[in-house]
This record gives sequence, structure tokens and C-alpha cells, in this order.
Amino acid sequence: MEKKTNYSILGYLYSNQFYLYMYVGSLVICCCSYEIHADSNDSFTLSSFTYGRTVLRPYDWRYIRVDLPTWFSSVTISLESDVDLDKSKITMADKSDLPMICAREGSPPLPDTYNTSFIGLVLDPVSNGSLALEGLQFSEKCYPMQKNVLIKLTNEQISPGVWYFGLFNGIGSARTQSKMINRGSGYSFSGNVSVEGCLSPSISGQFCNETIDHLSCVDQKSMQGTITSCRNDGEQTCIHQNGSKLYSLDLLGVTEEIIISSTNVIFNQTQLLKGANNDTNITLMCYARHGSIASPLTHDYSGNINNAPLVIRSPKIGRWYVTVTSLNLSNEITGSMNVCYSLEWKLLRCPIDKAGLNCTWERYTLQTIMRKNPSVPFESYYLPASDKFSSNSANFPLEPLLSNLSLGQSQSQNFGWTYFVVDIPSGASGGSIHIRLNSDKKINHEIYTSYGGLPFEDKWDYFYANLTSNSNGSMFFKLYDSDEKSISFYIVYVRGGTWGIGVKHSASNSNAAESQSQTTMSISVERCPRRCSSHGTCQNIVEMSGLSLYSYCWCDRTHGGFDCSIEVVSHQGHIWQSISLIASNAAFVFPAYWALRQKAFAEWVIYTCSGISSGLYHACDVGTWCALSFRVLQFMDFWLSFMAVVSTFVYLADIDEGSKRTIHTVVAILTALMAENGPTRSSNIILVIAIGAAGLLVGFSIEFFRDYRRFSFSLELMLNMLHRWQTIKDWCHNLIKTLLKRFRWFFVVSGFAALAMAAISWNLESTESYWFWHSMWHVSIYISSFLFIVSKVNVAANGEPRNVDYELTRQDSLSRGQHQPENGGVR
Repeated sequence: MEKKTNYSILGYLYSNQFYLYMYVGSLVICCCSYEIHADSNDSFTLSSFTYGRTVLRPYDWRYIRVDLPTWFSSVTISLESDVDLDKSKITMADKSDLPMICAREGSPPLPDTYNTSFIGLVLDPVSNGSLALEGLQFSEKCYPMQKNVLIKLTNEQISPGVWYFGLFNGIGSARTQSKMINRGSGYSFSGNVSVEGCLSPSISGQFCNETIDHLSCVDQKSMQGTITSCRNDGEQTCIHQNGSKLYSLDLLGVTEEIIISSTNVIFNQTQLLKGANNDTNITLMCYARHGSIASPLTHDYSGNINNAPLVIRSPKIGRWYVTVTSLNLSNEITGSMNVCYSLEWKLLRCPIDKAGLNCTWERYTLQTIMRKNPSVPFESYYLPASDKFSSNSANFPLEPLLSNLSLGQSQSQNFGWTYFVVDIPSGASGGSIHIRLNSDKKINHEIYTSYGGLPFEDKWDYFYANLTSNSNGSMFFKLYDSDEKSISFYIVYVRGGTWGIGVKHSASNSNAAESQSQTTMSISVERCPRRCSSHGTCQNIVEMSGLSLYSYCWCDRTHGGFDCSIEVVSHQGHIWQSISLIASNAAFVFPAYWALRQKAFAEWVIYTCSGISSGLYHACDVGTWCALSFRVLQFMDFWLSFMAVVSTFVYLADIDEGSKRTIHTVVAILTALMAENGPTRSSNIILVIAIGAAGLLVGFSIEFFRDYRRFSFSLELMLNMLHRWQTIKDWCHNLIKTLLKRFRWFFVVSGFAALAMAAISWNLESTESYWFWHSMWHVSIYISSFLFIVSKVNVAANGEPRNVDYELTRQDSLSRGQHQPENGGVR
């Protein structure tokens, strides 16, 4: 098996200089790919990346990172592959073997972390070997890979930021299992990623034809924090009937609430029916959306702001788009009409150490403390920046930090919230957040997390309330080792940016918390969950664009899953597999013994070394003991196995030791190249047999010309042979007779049958049945070698003259000439 290689990782990956070089290189790439093509819609090419042909073997995967700035208009991903699947084959195939393409915003997708398999698998868009996606709901979905893939998404459909597209060749627990060998079909792909953007920040939309209005904002200090009021510039804004107006707002920090309202809503029309009220029949709809342009079909929040303000509680950090449109006008209104209004936004921001609508709950900004381990990048733990405690470890006491005030309106609302705000660097998006709570008593706290803002009970991304109520069914939430006194969970492949962590607790107990219980909390970023459960190693690798790092677990022979927590092979089954793979090499004794008995010392050395090296290689491969490095043992195993097969063919020719050494030298060079470059390829067995047959043919040729070197091929003899078919027939008859006497043909036929069994075993090897069929390969290939070398008859041992059957009788053709030389036996 070829061990998994960390492609694209350099030796100096974790040095500070590398990150400086990577940053500068990113700027160079962006600058080089910045090509302006102005046209009528004011858009241009922000970046364009071309990916060359890449091969994915079974259970391999690759990630493609795409950066979308806030002024992007569209992104197009075009991929070509040699995958040949139609919908009928996909429906019937084993889903764990399917090639797939998945997408996720902010961090790499992990399709096989679902507790329920294939939740995100979508089969409907597949048709005629092509996959064309131009609609919505693409995030965190997986689609079967096709021959042609075209993904075109606009800023009206997806948010700006970092997007990851993952290409997988099979998913499931075996994807990260360290396998003895990978059998199955691979596929290759190539493609291009192009990002288009708008020339001006005041325009947006797919075709850069949407004008964005900005509001003037003023900050006002109050007892509750900072209130930012934003209004239209100048006069009222007017929109035509069923028309719309687009606004944007950038939130740079944690905000408690956004209130969007309208004032001075009036008609501006050419005809108004008598008795019609001027504003009560107006429906002024407001659609708000984070990251992407809002519309009546796609939005996060909506409401008629002519009747009541639109309130967005704990909005996410980033750009918000607001679309205002007039809808559902009364039938009393006729003619051409505009609706004029004044738009007002209010943003409530609490002081940096407070949170909640009344800014009465505690909020702590966590400071990052890097772990000093250069081989594990972006690992750190976080401590609150507070003078209420001091800690020299990654844990901090929770009780001194809890909020003392509750909502207080009823007994059911007698609780409080304490918030922790942590900033995850973009380089850590390939890692995981680990949150732990440990207490000497039963934990009654609930934990909620939210990306881009503060969580609440009805607004969160992941949460843990108790063992039965949590987000353990989510793709990227994994719960470990939790009980009444401890909580431990991971947010896998966390997105880079601001995260809010809220602890909901009983406010009545917070005052006396220090005397009643001792609870410690820990928040950290780790590269691999649970250190791969002690059943694997954490590998760090750069994705295809070379701009970001992600980590994954490379598990041992018996475990799999993204965290190596799934037992793929039982302990007893692993023992039997190990015994089978190692002990089956004992079959080398049969050909080695016979070669030593026939004093064929070269063959004896090859058979013996082949059996021993194969046993050592598989002992290391199954994790028992490694005498040398895995790569050296693998090379020796395949090389000597190839040599053993070819040497068996060469042995069948009766040639001198000098010729045999020459053939062995040439064969050693060829088989060494095969063992070094792709030793596990199935085509190698055909090449080895072809090389062995060629060696046998060369040996027979050497033997033939040696035995007939004394024969005088005079011109008269050649002419007589051409005209006397009887002579040729007799010669062929004698040659066949010699071959029949040279070999024991029962053993020859049996040897070919054993060789065919070896070829079948090699072809039937799969990831699940490798141990059985490869053990059969060991036995079959050594038994076939034994049968072949036993089939050779030692002519001299039978007391017969050597090559007597090759003697040619000139018969009548030479009897006429008295002076012709007598033709005798020729050696």
C-alpha cells in the first residue's frame, strides 16, 4: 500500500517566515489575477484560477478555496472530469463509493460527519452526465460528481467571504482509515474558478445594475450604551408603484439590536380617489438579509415597516442588505403613483463588557494564548480579559464571571446570561473549537454558540442543554465524554471570525456560586478533535490554492471516521488479518527448498529474501512491528516479489550462469522501477508476467544458438532445406519432442493454474477484503513458482545425451554428394 502523503506541505510550513511568504504570495496572486474588463454593466474579473489535471484515488479528496469580497457580483466554477455516472447508476450504487462535490461557507465541508449518513446528498439535479447549479441552497450540500460541472452563483444568492468546495472519491468511516491497500476506481478532474466584481462599491447585483443607497449615521451615548441612528440624506426617498430601493449597512462589531422603521410615508400621485386616506393603505415592505441582496423570495427578516418597525435581534457582524418595496396597494388608488418615505435605522450597542437588551448581562472578550508547538499551527486557548480571577492554565473558574441579574419577570424567567466573545483567525478555519465544563456538582448550565453575534435561546448555531437536548445531530457538532458533572463538545472545522458563546444559568444561584460549587471552563482551538481519539495522527495540509491550512485525522488500521472514533475492524479481526497476511508468506519455503536442492543458489536467495521481506512489510503494514521504514519495506516486498516471478521463468531455460546473471541484472533494473513507481497498480502483474515470458524466450534463444553453433549452414544446405519440407518437419518434430522431455507437463499446467489464481486474487483485492485475497496471492504465487521449477527435467541426471533430439539427419538431400561433410549431432 502507498501510505498517505502530505502533498503540498513544505518542511518550513510552520515557521513565521512561511506565513509572511504565504501572505505576500497571496497578494501577488491577487494582483496578477486582477484583470479589468470594463463593459456596459460595470463589472470586471477579480480573480481567475486554473487547476490542472488532478487524480483522486479511492477515498482521496481535495479542497478548493474561493475568496469572495464584498464587491463581488458572481462566481463561476467550471470542472471537467472523467467520471461516467448517470442517475440510474447513482441510485443503485453504494453511496460511500460515489465521487461527490460538496460546498460550505467559511470552512471545509465534511460530508461523512453526519450521524445519519447522506443527509446532504442531492441526486435530483443530475442528468446526462452534467451538473449545472445556478440556484440557491447550495451550502452544506453534496452532489454526485459528473463529467461536466458548472456552478454559477451571484451575490444575490450567496454571501461574500471564504467558500470551500470539496471533491471526494468516496466518503464514510473508511475515508480516513490507514488502509493496507486502496483498490477501486479513481477519477481525475481539472477546472477553472472565476470571480467577477463591480467597479463601484455603490452598485451591486449579478450584472452590477443595482444601486445601493447609504444612510448617514450619528452615534449617541446613553446609559444603555451607544445608539447609532441612520437616516436618509436630504429629502424623502420615493419609489414607484411595485418598485424597490436597496440599502446596505456594515456592522463591524457585536450589536444587540437593529430597528428599521419608516416615517413621513405619503403618496405622490397624479390621481387619488376621493376619500382615500393618504397613508394607511400603504404597505411598505422591508426585507433584510445578511451578506446577500434581499428580495421577497430570499431574505432573513421581513415586515411592513409602515405599520411597525422591523426588529433584528443580535444581528450578525458583516454587511446587511435591506430592500424596501411598496406592495399590495388599495384598490382605491389608481393612476401613476409613487410612495415617499423617510427610512431610519437604530443600532443598539452595549459597552464592551455588557450584553443584553438592557445591557445588564456580563460579556467578556477572550484573549488568545498561543500554544508553543511549531509542529501544530494555530492551536491556542482563550482566557477572559478580567481582573476577577487569575489563571495560569487553559481553564478558568466560571462562577466569578456569571451575571447576577435575571429577567425577573416570572419564576420561569429567573435566569441570566453570561457571554464570551472569541475571535477565530481565518488560518484556524481548518481546526475545531473545543468547549469544556467541569464541576464538582451537577451542571445546570446551558451553552449556546453563534457565529457573528451573541446567541439567545431562540437564536443559535449550536447548543448544549443536556445529554438529550443538544446539537449532536448537526454536521459539525460533536459531543464527547459528557455527563452530569462534565460537558465536552467540539465545533468541527470552525469558521474564522467572531464567535459568541453564551452560558445560560440560574440567576438565583449566581451570588453564592463560589461557595456552592466550583465549575471550570475551557475554550480552545485544536487541530484535530480529541487528538484523533488516540487511534491516529493529526495531519496538516494546504488546500489546492495554497492559501489556507486544514487538518485531518489519519487513523490506524482498525479505526476510521473524521476523529478516528469508529472501530472499522475489531481487535480480534485485526489479529486474524495480521496472522493471515504475515504467515501466508511461509509458502516461500517450497520454491526455496527445491531451488536449494537443485543448487540454483540465485533463485534460492531471491525466494528466501522475498518471503522474509514480505513478512516484515506486512508486519509493519498491520501495525505489529516495523524493522525498517514503511517505504523501504514496501519497496523491498514488491521488488523481490516481481523478481521471484521473473526468476522462475528464467530458471526454466538451460543456460549458463553468465547468461543468467545478465538477464537477472536487466530484470532487476526493470522491476525496481516498477516497485518504485506505483507498485500497487493492477497492471503490474501483467507486466511482470510479460517480462518473465520475455526472459524465458531470451533464455531459449541463447540455448538454441549455443547448441547449434557448430552446425555448418552452407548455401547448399539452406537451399535443400527450403526445398525439402520433410527436413523442416523432422526438425520441428525433434524440437517438440525435446520440449516434451524437458518438462513435466502436469506441473507446468498446475503452475499456470496457480499463477492464474494469483492474478485473480490480485484483481479481487478490495479495501474490505484485502487481507484475505492478498494472503491467497502469497500462497498462490509461491506455489506456482514451486510447480514451475519442479516441472523442469534435469536431462543429464537421466543419463541421456544432452540435446540428442536436436540432431538433424541430412537424409537423401546430402547422400548424393560424396564430398559433402557428414552432418552429425550438433551441440
